Parts: sequence; C-alpha cells; structure tokens
Amino acid sequence: MYTAFYHLREEPFKLTSDPRFFHLAEPHAIALSALIEAVMRRQGFMVLTGQIGVGKTILLHTALQILTERASGGKPLASAFILNPKLSRDEFLETLLMEFEIPCTSTSKPARLAALNRMLQNVQRKGGTSVLLVDEAHLLSPDLLEEIRLLSNADTHQEKPLQIVLSGQPELLGLLQRPDMRAVLQRIARNYTLRPLSFPELRAYVAERLYAAGFREAEYPFPTPALEVIFRFSKGVPRLINLLCDTCMVIGCKTKRPSIQVDMVEEAVAELKLVEMSTAEPVKESVMAQAYSGNGTRAALTESEIDSTIDVIIEAMKRRRSSPME
Repeated sequence: MYTAFYHLREEPFKLTSDPRFFHLAEPHAIALSALIEAVMRRQGFMVLTGQIGVGKTILLHTALQILTERASGGKPLASAFILNPKLSRDEFLETLLMEFEIPCTSTSKPARLAALNRMLQNVQRKGGTSVLLVDEAHLLSPDLLEEIRLLSNADTHQEKPLQIVLSGQPELLGLLQRPDMRAVLQRIARNYTLRPLSFPELRAYVAERLYAAGFREAEYPFPTPALEVIFRFSKGVPRLINLLCDTCMVIGCKTKRPSIQVDMVEEAVAELKLVEMSTAEPVKESVMAQAYSGNGTRAALTESEIDSTIDVIIEAMKRRRSSPME
C-alpha cells in the first residue's frame, strides 16, 4: 500500500462515508446546516438532491453523527437510516421497526404502526427527536412515497414527531413533481441541491483528506498543475476526485515519485477510463448554494428556539479533528 510511502496512517481517498473525512466546502456546509436546522426545528420533510458521487451519503452520515452528539440531558435521538428503498410497504414498515429498535412481535400493520407511533410520542415527550433518513430516494416507488407521507401526518398540533430526509439523484425531483405526488411535495419544508466543488474547494478538499489521514510532511504530493488536471476530469465531483487521487498515489508509490505530476494524472485518467467533459461551465462561488424553505425563503431561527446551527456544526467538527492544511 502507498500509506507508508506517503507517511499516512490510512488511505485518504477511500470511497466510504466516514464522517471523519467530511469536508465543509460551501455547498456541503450549507446543505448540512439546512438539514440539521430542519430536523432541530421539527419541520417534517427535507429533500436533498445531487448528481452521482457529489457527497450526499457522507453528508447524511455526518448530520446523523452531529445530531447524535447533541442528544444529551435526557433528550434522546431515535434514528432510522434506509439505504435501500426498493421495498414494499410492508417491508418498509418492518425495516423502520428494526432501525428504530422497536420490539413488535405482531405482523399486522395496525399493530406495527401503533408500536411506531408509541415510540415517536415517547421520544417527543422526553424532548427528543426522531429522524428517518432515506438514501437513494429516487428509487422510491410512488406507493412507498405515499406511505412515507402518511407517516408524516402524525403530529401533536405543535410539531412533527418524525423528521424525514429524502436524499437522492436529480430524478427524485421529477418524481416529486408528478401530479399524484402533490400531497408529498406540499409537505417539503426544505429542498436543497448539492453542487460539485469549484477548483478552490477541490484544492482544500484534497488537502483536508490528506491531513485527516495523517499527512504532515513538508513535500505536498499534489502540486497545482496536477490538481488542475484532476479538476478537469472530475468536474469537482468528490467521488471522481477520490478515485483519481487514490490512483495517482498508487502510481506514485509504484514509480517512487512522491510528487504527483501531470503525466501521472493522465495515466490515472486512462486507467479509470474517464472522459473529459468540455461542456461544463465554471461554478460561481456563493451564488449556487442556497437553502430554502418550502415557500422559497430562508427560514430563520430565533435565539430562544435553538443554538446557532453553524456553531453546532463547527464545534462538532473541531472535536473530531484539527484545522486542515491551507
């Protein structure tokens, strides 16, 4: 492995959803803030979309870890994380009970729903939060979306006891805009599309992942020309960035070249069979990343309602790692 060659504790560009490697670039920081804020304000429904590999799943795992860290003082967090939503209605309900760790020996739907509602109300009475996160939500059937909508109908006239986050590829928006999905669409309090990274964000992303993996050496392995080629072929998509950087470091280790050069990136591109997409437009900083409430305006938190969401995020991140290299 190349970890010893580059003086690393572990591989920095693994294709996993480890929150330790979550990078707070502008689009991801705003999406994370919007998601946590929506859950903490008991807004009910949030939708997160983005193209393949843009970082939706790691964002969900990071949000769940932060929410778990905040659950203290007798205020519990109950969570269910659905990774494969291609389920029937009965399978979905059974999965919910398992994820929420709700004991229910009955196989009847009314009994299972009653057990679920008792758990939600119990958590709510304790001042806690129950959250359902559905990844790959673009694969949901209309029937299952309707089932989720019905679950969201349970409330106490004050707040929603179940917070629901649907995360998926852009096709999810098309599914929600179908005429028969109007009732679901009207319940969405937040809708955020996660964009790829700009070049400055890519540079910081690579540096932070190296730092999180233990890199402290003087000779930085990714000079600007190499990063420019990586950006050209990845278009700022984190999964492609990870694939290219990992392959480059394998090549660097094999050839005993600690500094990644353009020809090594081109070799990695050829090995991965990536094609340059010349039609992509440059990303505007700070303009594309916006978090909206259901009516198109940003929902503000009052000081009495909750602590600053951004402060919560920053403090959680500080506990897990030091500041990365510039």
